[in-house]
Amino acid sequence: MDKNTVLCFGEILYRLQAKDEYFFNDDQSVVYAYPGGSEANVAVALASLSIPTTYVSVAPDHSLTKEILNTLNHKNVDTSKFIFGGERLGSYILQSANGLTSGEVIYDRKYSSFSKLKTEDIDWDELFTDCSWFHWTALTPALNEELAQLMLTALKIAHEKKITTSVDLNYRSRLWQYGKQPLDIMPTLVSYCDVIMGNIWAENKMLGTSIHEQLVRTTSSSEYFDYSSLVAQEIFEKYPKCKHIANTFRFMDNPKHNLFYGTYHSPAENKISTILETNDLIDRIGSGDAFMGGLIAAIYDGKSAQDIIDTATQLGFKKLFNKGDFINL
Repeated sequence: MDKNTVLCFGEILYRLQAKDEYFFNDDQSVVYAYPGGSEANVAVALASLSIPTTYVSVAPDHSLTKEILNTLNHKNVDTSKFIFGGERLGSYILQSANGLTSGEVIYDRKYSSFSKLKTEDIDWDELFTDCSWFHWTALTPALNEELAQLMLTALKIAHEKKITTSVDLNYRSRLWQYGKQPLDIMPTLVSYCDVIMGNIWAENKMLGTSIHEQLVRTTSSSEYFDYSSLVAQEIFEKYPKCKHIANTFRFMDNPKHNLFYGTYHSPAENKISTILETNDLIDRIGSGDAFMGGLIAAIYDGKSAQDIIDTATQLGFKKLFNKGDFINL
């Protein structure tokens, strides 16, 4: 592969999080703010592994945006193609102390600068200059139909330019609110992708692959590996451009517990990572994005199938011990 930059494209966000479980109490209210957003998280993970990385989003030209961009720059992420415009920076509120213990997330992304982005607002030739890899996520077409069409344009141009393309099938039911379901949108977009990351449940929701109700927390890793391999074959048959599939398996028995492993599939090989477990994590947010960054980096560097899934899983696991959305190595 031509060793040019990996371009990560998606909405920049800031995250508000209470110091404890509640935002308001009788004594005091302490709220932390962290920069983030799935695609920015991936960009930081890639840069931490010395992969040349560019991040592009849209946000207002004000001090908070510039502070976030400075943070990305300090982490060796190139933001020179960032687009300034609009009046609102998207955000989300995390209501649990260490991330998604019960999924308590409130989004504030409607009418953000990114959500109003249109296809004609982007110089696509300039965007893809010196780019050999394009990464996006299912979060973008979940926001509105205009962005779904924008992603289709982006993917067609990337395909014409022979740019490797990856997607994270992260599903957020609270974002798909404009009359379309993932199955209406995602299969067409995913058909342009070389690398697909997600899990067997997201693949069912977004691509229509098979799923079984008996797959639960107590299902063994070997059973999940076998089923993940079967689902991967469904995807390879339906999406012939795809050459790499990775799935995460993350289980949480209590607020401090995380069981974490992954599977990797190519048309020729199926591999499973070491199973990693902790009862002393700090922050779950961004662990899937760190996994995605490790996956891209390992494929970009031409590693073996086993090294690919081990690199991705280890990086995702390491993120559990970092505060904020971004991984720090």
